[in-house]
Amino acid sequence: MKIKTSVTVSEDLLEAVDARIGQAASRSEFIEGAVRSYLAGLVRREQDARDLEIMNRYADEMNAEASDLLDYQAGS
Repeated sequence: MKIKTSVTVSEDLLEAVDARIGQAASRSEFIEGAVRSYLAGLVRREQDARDLEIMNRYADEMNAEASDLLDYQAGS
């Protein structure tokens, strides 16, 4: 379901949108797609930050295991 709303944007931004949509889409479709893409990027960055926090939490343990494995392989 679509809800009609009003958004105020700068003239130069609107001109940039108009220059890129051509005949393929309306302003609304273009802006909706851009907002969806931006939000998806935010979600990805949040997930990446959580993943990095988890990796950092276990980094010392994982590095020790990797070092043990390399020592084992070198001794074989």
